[in-house]
This record gives sequence, C-alpha cells and structure tokens, in this order.
Amino acid sequence: MRHRIAVVGGGPAGLTFARVLHRLGHPVAVLERDPAPDARPPGGTLDLHEGMGQLALDKAGLLAEFRALSRPEGQAMRILDTDGTVLRDWLPRPDDRANPEIDRGQLRDLLLGPLDVRWGQGVTQVVPGSQDGVRVHFADGRQETFDLVVGADGAWSRTRPAVSPVTPHYTGVTVVETSLDDVDARHPGLARLIGDGSVAVYGVERALVAQRNSGGHVKVYAQFRAPLDWHANVGLTDAEAVRATLLALFDGWDAPVLGLLRHGTVFAHRPLYVLPATHTWTHVPGVTLLGDAAHLMPPLGVGANLAMLEGAELAESIATGPGDLDGAVRLFEERMWARAGRWAEITMAGLERLVSPDPAEALAFFDRIQPS
Repeated sequence: MRHRIAVVGGGPAGLTFARVLHRLGHPVAVLERDPAPDARPPGGTLDLHEGMGQLALDKAGLLAEFRALSRPEGQAMRILDTDGTVLRDWLPRPDDRANPEIDRGQLRDLLLGPLDVRWGQGVTQVVPGSQDGVRVHFADGRQETFDLVVGADGAWSRTRPAVSPVTPHYTGVTVVETSLDDVDARHPGLARLIGDGSVAVYGVERALVAQRNSGGHVKVYAQFRAPLDWHANVGLTDAEAVRATLLALFDGWDAPVLGLLRHGTVFAHRPLYVLPATHTWTHVPGVTLLGDAAHLMPPLGVGANLAMLEGAELAESIATGPGDLDGAVRLFEERMWARAGRWAEITMAGLERLVSPDPAEALAFFDRIQPS
C-alpha cells in the first residue's frame, strides 16, 4: 500500500527525505512556503561530514555530483588573535574529503532534481487524529490529509505543536551577519586574510568569523553576548548605525580584521535560539519531526548534517520496512532522540567555549576537534 506522505519544509532535511523516498520509488509531497526556489537568499556555506551529510547524499544517489560541486579547499581554517597574530592555520590535505564545503543554494538545487515541490504552500497547522488521516491546514484556507506528515520546517516549526508544546529559547548569544562580494578583486587584503576557507578571531565574549562561499562571496558573522533587544536604540535597517555599533563593540581589534565589518554590506540580526538538549515527545501517530524542528542547536557544523542523515534514514525505514508505517516512525524517533541529544549537549558546550570570557577556551576547542 502506498502511504500518503508529506514533508513540510524544502530545506536540506525535507529535500533529503523526499529525494531518498523518490529514489526508492515512493511518492511524497514537499510543501514549501517560499513561492519559488530563488525567492530569498539561500544562506551561507555548509560543510558536509563523511559519516553524516555525505552519507545521506550517498543514500540519495548524489554523492558523485556533490563531490563535483563541493570545495575541499574550503576546509581550511585560520584562527587569529585580536591583534592579528596567526594562532592556528589548518590546511586540508589534497585528498581530504572529510568535511568539504558547498553553498546552500547549490545543495538545494542538487537535492531538488526531479522532485515535485509545491511552492508557495505555507502550512499554518498540522492536526493529527482525524479518521481520514493527519489534517494539514494551509495559509490560503485549504486543508489536505495525509497518512504521515514530517515536519522539517525549522526552528519555528508549524508542525512541532502537533507533538510538543516546547518552543526555542534564546542562548544569550546573538549573531550579526554581513557579506562581501567579489572579495578577491575588490578586497584582496581581506581575501588573503580569509584564505581558501574561513578565518576566526576570538576575544572576550565576542568573535568575528568570515567564511568563503563560491564565486568570491564571503559571509561574515559577528558573534557576541547581549540581551535580545540589544539593538533597540540602533535599529537594524540603518546599515551605518549597525556598522558603527559593531565597530565600537570590537574596538581595539586589529585594523585588517575590522575591515570585515567596515566593508560589509547589508546586516542581518540572527539571535541564536535552541531547543532543550533533552527534547523528546510522546509519539503521535502520523506526525514526526526532523532537523531543527526536532532538535534546534547552535550552528557549529552539525545541525544540517544531522538533519540530512535523519531524512535519509527515515525515508529508508519507511520505504524498505515491513509496511508498518507507525512502527517505522517510532523506531526512527528513538534513534534520532538519542543521537541528537548527544550532539545538542556537545554543541551547547562548544558555544559556551567559543563565546567565552576566556578566548583561550575557543582555541582549546578547535585544537581538540581539528586533525593533527
């Protein structure tokens, strides 16, 4: 019997789930609120780990295509002191494919492939328990029922309330994102500072991180501890006011490092929220969650990888299992909770060390996770 399955959200988790199901011959409806794939900027770059994101792509039959698109050189990382002194400079080996980088937009297009995504389908509510299945309510007033609805709709998931009342809470760390375009031609000094991958500078309870994307585009992230309303007297629409506030916050740092902020364009406020590391729920037939909807954690290179692997594993469980849809979902949830809980604790501890009163904590963190 073919189950009626929908996944809410067209990000890495939802698309990986749909792509693996599609490869295994099972139809799935992808419900995405954006009106088109290019309706908004796709975000920065992702490093996909061999045993996680790359494994998920292998299950989707896309590993070779990923390797052709990815940037192994993007694994390079340099850490500076606030005075510009190079403290660490890690370079990948020529054959190192442990964590190559790929732009989110390229990954999205790779996963989309032949999938029939329902663009512009904003989901407002998911209601389990009806006789004919799980009822999905859309922003335009329509309703549709499915045998299984998978919430892969991110931090502020509209699917999550169907299984859990828990909502994300602010970590006390905020991020302001800006970017540089055509960095090699327009800002060659900053291009050398960043290198082929990323550069990070850690101070007292604040950090600056710059990361290359493809095509000479660089994302810059200013990270610091602050109240959620830190910008109340600044506003976020006046780029020069935000720039001045950030330059004051990082006053005294090396001038070339501060060039990452001086030459940034649009600024975006991204406070870091998380779900409790112990977040689980009593199983609800017909509804489950993936990725940030299930286990929102600090962005330390794990979240998207976990989400993609979960999507692939859930798809395989459904398509290759004995036909007990609810049983397959239950087993998946138990496995997901245990693994995600461990990673949530690790990433929260990592955030505490990276935005710390003692910058040496950040260096020790990277010394532990980087290959010798």
